Amino acid sequence: MEEHGHDPHIHVEAKVGRGDAAVRNVLASTFGLAGDLPSVVDTGCGLRVPYAMTSPRPDRVTCLACREYAGREHLRLAEMLERLGLMPGSTVSDTEAKQAAERHRDLAKRFSGN
Repeated sequence: MEEHGHDPHIHVEAKVGRGDAAVRNVLASTFGLAGDLPSVVDTGCGLRVPYAMTSPRPDRVTCLACREYAGREHLRLAEMLERLGLMPGSTVSDTEAKQAAERHRDLAKRFSGN
């Protein structure tokens, strides 16, 4: 990954939908543990930037390559969630999986600007 230099854009962390902040929040709420967030992260466009220069929110991301990457990743996650809901013995119901998939499709649409 390439270092960011003086890039003014807001990026998307490469771990769309499963980033360190999300994991940190789950650990904190479940076990009362809070780990440190990384100071520099990999992004969807291939740069390494300060974590503070990233956002999971479509209205904040200004890097076009990261927006495209996030859109693709949210569509991929939506498909995975729908398959999970259909698997026998899944702890996620079909309805829950479809709702989560729709949230990811909505995010994908917002990242693509449609």
